Amino acid sequence: MNPFYVVTDIEVDGPTPGENSMLSFASVAVDANGKEVDEFQAVLGPLDKANSDPRTMAWFESQPEALAAATRDPQPAADVIAGFIDWVLSLPGDPVFVAHPISFDGLWMDYYLRRFADIRLVKGPWRGKRLFHAGGLCLRSFAAGKLGWPIWDCHPGRYPTEWLGNHEHSHRAIDDARGYANLLITLLGHTSE
Repeated sequence: MNPFYVVTDIEVDGPTPGENSMLSFASVAVDANGKEVDEFQAVLGPLDKANSDPRTMAWFESQPEALAAATRDPQPAADVIAGFIDWVLSLPGDPVFVAHPISFDGLWMDYYLRRFADIRLVKGPWRGKRLFHAGGLCLRSFAAGKLGWPIWDCHPGRYPTEWLGNHEHSHRAIDDARGYANLLITLLGHTSE
């Protein structure tokens, strides 16, 4: 296997896929040697019949730059997902999905992949194609295991800024994906270039 890691961060307008919408996401591809290979980022239009969660949007309004980045020039979700799939398939090697935590970002990506492309985030004994290998990697859990920290201490405010490649955790999907990609590189024992 020739793994590369697709480190992904998402921004949403509420807690529940389908009832709410994913506003934006970004992915950074990192090869097994810890080298960043490529990036993908997109802003998605809202889902039909979905509503924004008032509490989530109140928080976003306190983060105007993040809200602007997550809502500027949205594209149809089906087109974004098709482009993302093409991008993942164009990368060399065997893709492994990575998120911090996978239980949140992975849930949303699985929903959008299923809805718009009949592809599952992970493969199991059900119908559908697989885009990624294995069950994905929860970067938060990986950090807890590698560092010996309680999982609740594994968050961007706790990691040294150099572990995040000095990328501010801004809630702009691309900034956060870049930071998490650097965290993965650090945890794998590589140094970023």
